Parts: sequence; structure tokens; C-alpha cells
Amino acid sequence: MARAFSTTFSSSPYFFDRGAHGTAQPITERINPHSRPIVSYYSPKGVGQHHYGERHPMKPHRLTLTNALVMGYGLDKQIHNIYDPRPATQAELEAYHDHDYIDFLSKVTPGNQTQMRQMIDVFNCVEDCPIFADMLDFCRMYAGASLAGARKLCAGTTDIAINWSGGLHHAKRGEASGFCYVNDIVLAILELLRYHPRVLYIDIDIHHGDGVELAFYQSNRVMTVSFHKYTGDFFPGTGKLDDNGNGPGKHFCLNVPLQDGIDDDMYLSIFKTVIDDTVTAFRPSAIVLQCGADSLGCDRLGAFNLSIAAHGECVNFVRKYNVPLLVLGGGGYTIKNVSRCWTYETAVLVGATIPDELPATVYDSFFEDSHWKLHPPLTGKVDNQNSVASLQRITTSIRHKLRYLQGAPSVAMQEIPPDLQGLMGDEEKNAEERDEESKGTGRAGEIRVDTSNARNEFFDGDNDVDRDDDETPSTPNKRGRGASRRGGRGGRRGRGRGRGRGTTAPTRENGDEDTEEVVVAPPRRGRGRGRGRGRGRGKAVDKDKDKENSNPAVDSSSGTPMDVDVDD
Repeated sequence: MARAFSTTFSSSPYFFDRGAHGTAQPITERINPHSRPIVSYYSPKGVGQHHYGERHPMKPHRLTLTNALVMGYGLDKQIHNIYDPRPATQAELEAYHDHDYIDFLSKVTPGNQTQMRQMIDVFNCVEDCPIFADMLDFCRMYAGASLAGARKLCAGTTDIAINWSGGLHHAKRGEASGFCYVNDIVLAILELLRYHPRVLYIDIDIHHGDGVELAFYQSNRVMTVSFHKYTGDFFPGTGKLDDNGNGPGKHFCLNVPLQDGIDDDMYLSIFKTVIDDTVTAFRPSAIVLQCGADSLGCDRLGAFNLSIAAHGECVNFVRKYNVPLLVLGGGGYTIKNVSRCWTYETAVLVGATIPDELPATVYDSFFEDSHWKLHPPLTGKVDNQNSVASLQRITTSIRHKLRYLQGAPSVAMQEIPPDLQGLMGDEEKNAEERDEESKGTGRAGEIRVDTSNARNEFFDGDNDVDRDDDETPSTPNKRGRGASRRGGRGGRRGRGRGRGRGTTAPTRENGDEDTEEVVVAPPRRGRGRGRGRGRGRGKAVDKDKDKENSNPAVDSSSGTPMDVDVDD
């Protein structure tokens, strides 16, 4: 009697029979190393095997699906470098996080969490952030990948670094938050700041990137821009339009609060406008892009209507700036859509075109309901509560904030001159030498410098106007200023070649007799226009007493200018 056996997993077909639905053939041509920007792909081995819990929405398994689709499309042949990076060390984690918090993560386990209940509450490892097996190892894996990508960008050996396991943007310095234990984004940005003067952080997760914003809230070297849903009670409850930094970081934090149901056109319109204005004003030397896929339509925790194509267009728009780019994952809780989205964006980043049909993988069962398509319909599931007017108000407010930047902060905007010695040589030359080179010797020195003196300026020697009258004046100074300035300047500036303007400076001797001094400008040197202003105050010349007595109407309180011819 023949025994009938039921179909088992081992006897079932390895790939699903798709019938009329096609199967994408993998790319076989390898990338030319010099034909495109260098892309590095970071995939820590075993990172997708960790498990938050049976009913927890965060599923690291989505990373395994993503890698399967990337390899199935043959995108690995279009990627220049694929790395299995080392885990981050405790010292690297403590570059941002508190020592006590990292020490707690290294000690707590599902077996001893009852004894450590008080510390679990202190570090917020409850509900959203449960204690699971090998939790710190998981954190070290994705943080190590982000740090490796940042180091590669700083070294200039790659143009784009991809780490889909990273992007956990809610973790704080001393506590877990929103499924995030270690903030790999902050660690990566700190690494980038060791070389790059300005880093732009862009977040397209549906949740506000509060952990990254808080870390750099008072920094003007990191500009954070977050596009997220904001209602006041939607997690994490932060990210108002008015939150824009503090202290030196004032206006270096931008938030774009959106409402449920925003569609592709509206999202792309405000995204491109805000990012283009931000890049123009901030001029980043590196960009970190967090690509949380929970902003897609039909997400388990999201409420937007974005398609995979629109999500990928945001990535493509940032890529076209040709700035060193670190691309990270983030949220995303419908794992089949998350893996499709990040696979498509990997193709966008490497510049490859892939078909809509999915390749054959061992995970075909995940995509059967969408007929194994890369771009299933995800839009139109939620009513759009955003209006054109509301988005315009947000755009206007952000542009107003960007006006306060006054150029790139913290570092000089000028490029380093190629001839630094020549630049220094120009700086050492005085004004006259520079005029001779630019205008020629004929016009050099035309610019006159006014050497006006303050009323309380101290003079000694010949310039002492307060000395006793019985002192004998010494030789006048080189500029031809008179020995006495009592009674004001009183004269006009001389402008002729050999002609000076004199002044009469009345003085009173013994309090009963007025005498008049005629100040004559000294002869000028040469026929040139001269370097100085020529105050017209020179040597005192005594007049005949008969002429003095014949002019009794001279007022001692004001000087009368006189023209005196002086022979060269």
C-alpha cells in the first residue's frame, strides 16, 4: 500500500511560479571604477538576525530582505566596494553617549532585567525599547557601519556611503527612545566634523529626528532639516516650525511639520524647495541623509501617501549636489515595502536602472500579494490634510530663517589660494607699492590720508601748544606745522605747487598787548603733488611794528588767513 506524503518545505519549489508575472534578470556587467561616483555599501554580517520581540514593530529582518533584493538585481556588481565593517568599540560609542548608559547596555540582558528594573526605568528601556538578547552587539554593528562610512568619506576614498542598518535617530545621550538605543547618526556626524567644516543632516522619516536635532541644537557647524508629521501628540511630539536652534546654532535647525496624507507632488515640491535653499545658504561640505521608509504609504505606523518612486526621487535630488554623502536607513515597519524602497534607492545611488519586476529570491513569499513588483500602489490610502497655502507658509518661514545665516558659518568661505606665497607677498606691500603696480608710477600716491588729530591728543617738543611763551621754538616738524596752535587752525589747506596758505595766530603777551604771528608754510620738495595734506602752518615771521600798529582791528579771538608766496 502506497503511503501518501504531504508536501513539506524541503519538497516545495525553491522559487514561486510567477506565471504571467515576469522575473527580473540580474545585472551581469561590472561597474567601471572610473565611470561613476564611488559607492561603498556597508552590510554588517548578522545584523538582520536580531529580534526586538514577537509583537514589536521594529524588524531588523528587513535588512536581510533588502540585501537579498540588492544582490538579486545584481546591484552588487554596480557597487564599487561592499564591506562587512567591524563593530564600534565602547570608546567610539562614548564619543557621544554617557559612560553609565553604555555600561548599562553592556550588562543588561533578558535574564537579569528584573534585578535591574530601576536602571531600566532610568535609561528608558521600557515598552518601545525593550531588552532583547545581544542588544549591545546589535547597536555596535549598525553604529560601526555608520562610523566606517563616515571615515571613508573623510578619507576621500568614496563619494557615497550606504548603511541601511543605521539611521536610528531618536536615541539620546543618556537614554533610549523610539526603538533606538545608540544614535549612530550623531556618532557619524561627529566623525565627519573631524574633517568637514559643515555637515547638513536631512531626515525624511515620518517621525521627527529629535535625537540628532538635540545633539546639535547649539552648533552652527551642523544644519538639521527634518520633514515629518507633527500634530503635537504624534511621537516624539517635537519638531515645531518655530524650533530653530539656540545660541550659536540659532537658525541652524529647520523643521518642516506636515499633516497626514501628503502626496508625491506636494512632498517633492516642498522638499526640493527647502533643500535647495538650504544647500545654497549653508554650503555643506558633507551631507547625511536619513531615509526612513515609514513615510511611505501603507506603512504600519505611518500616515503619508508617498510612493517608492517619490521617496527615491528625494535621494536622487540630494545625490545630484555631488557632495560627499552618507545614506542611512531609519524607520519603516511594513518590511516588504521597506526592502523594496531601499533596494530602489540603492539603484538610484549607483546610477543603475532596474525593472519593475522583482528578482527571484528565497523571500518571494513576502511579495506575492503585490505580484512581485518593485513599485506597488501605495498612495491614496489616507486623505490629504495638507493644503498648498499651508505648505507655502512653511516655505516662506524657512526662507526667512535662512536669511539670518549670513553665509557659511565657523569657517572662511574663500577657497585656499593656489599661490599662498604670492598672496602673502601682496599683503606685505604697502599702499603706495600696490598703487604703483595697479595704476602705474604716474598715478601712484594720489590717495591722500587725512591725519586729523584729536583735541585731547598729547604732543611733546615742537608740537606742544601749551608750553610757556618764554620758551624758544625749535625747528618745525617735517609736515610744516607751526609752533603755535592756540586759537584754532584758522587756515585753509594749501593746494598749489609752491603756494601755501598761512594763518595768523594771535597771542597775548603780559595780558595787555596783542601781537600777531604770521605762519608761513615751508617750501615743498620737488614739483610733485606731494604725499601729505599740508596744513599750511609753518615758521613764525615777525612783521614790522608799524604795520602791526596800523592794523588795530585784528581780533585776538579769531585768525585771518593770509596768502604768502613761497619760492621753491
